Amino acid sequence: MRLINTSTYEMNEFEGRDIPEYAILSHTWGEGEVTFTDYDNLEYARTRPAFHKVEHSCRLANEHRLNWVWIDTCCIDKRSSAELSEAINSMFAWYRKSAVCFAYLSDVPAHVTAENDSGNTFERSRWFTRGWTLQELLAPENVVFYGTAWTEYGTRQQLRGRISAITNINEVALESRSTFKLYSVASRMSWAAQRQTKRVEDRAYCLLGIFEVNMPLLYGEGERAFIRLQEEILRETDDQSIFAWECEESGRRSFLSGLLAASPAYFAGSNHLMRGWRVRNDIPPTVTSRGVRIKCPL
Repeated sequence: MRLINTSTYEMNEFEGRDIPEYAILSHTWGEGEVTFTDYDNLEYARTRPAFHKVEHSCRLANEHRLNWVWIDTCCIDKRSSAELSEAINSMFAWYRKSAVCFAYLSDVPAHVTAENDSGNTFERSRWFTRGWTLQELLAPENVVFYGTAWTEYGTRQQLRGRISAITNINEVALESRSTFKLYSVASRMSWAAQRQTKRVEDRAYCLLGIFEVNMPLLYGEGERAFIRLQEEILRETDDQSIFAWECEESGRRSFLSGLLAASPAYFAGSNHLMRGWRVRNDIPPTVTSRGVRIKCPL
């Protein structure tokens, strides 16, 4: 895991128990992001339009008495498919283990605070529409939101009522990083139903940590990535709410998915479904070469 020193801006690599306490940044990508390649030349990296994210993340980390910070754009060498796959499979854990997560909302104006946000700029922020930011909202113990001028807007705990209204995630699930795991598969899928990713495969990959599964990344597989995600979930749980989805795109559904949904969007109406704790099945759902084998009571 690579971390940026908050005093020197230099990048260091750590492994296992040697990883120090660190802050982590959550943001939406824009123009001029600082990449790992850019960071080979720190002086050049400083000229990039988005270097302010590095500067302010380091400043805020220092204010929290932390000497290290992690930023996805520049701490992952995306030229290596193996490293990218490892990073995406580890990312939920990295956010979960962070001392604090700074959520930067670049479209919340400098003069706007939680008290005077009459235009609901917080609710309309692009940050709440992206697939990757779902795990960044749920995984950390502490999340602090900042507007475009890097002034504090509020914490997840303080804003959980408004965040719940935006995301359809129950307030209880927002109170602690562990409580959301108690919700059914269908309910958790519904939280991602309206979120977007640049690449179709990332609609699945951004949910790996939400469901505590790992799988290899195969960019180019398209919707098949989401099918593979559900197959991995079935190997880890007997929660049959995974089959409780609905397709509203008449005539457009890919029937190759069979019992499994083709997209998180198919779970949009499943937020209310609870996990059937008392339902036990001697033969859990099994993924086979022909599809899913399931035993259901009549």
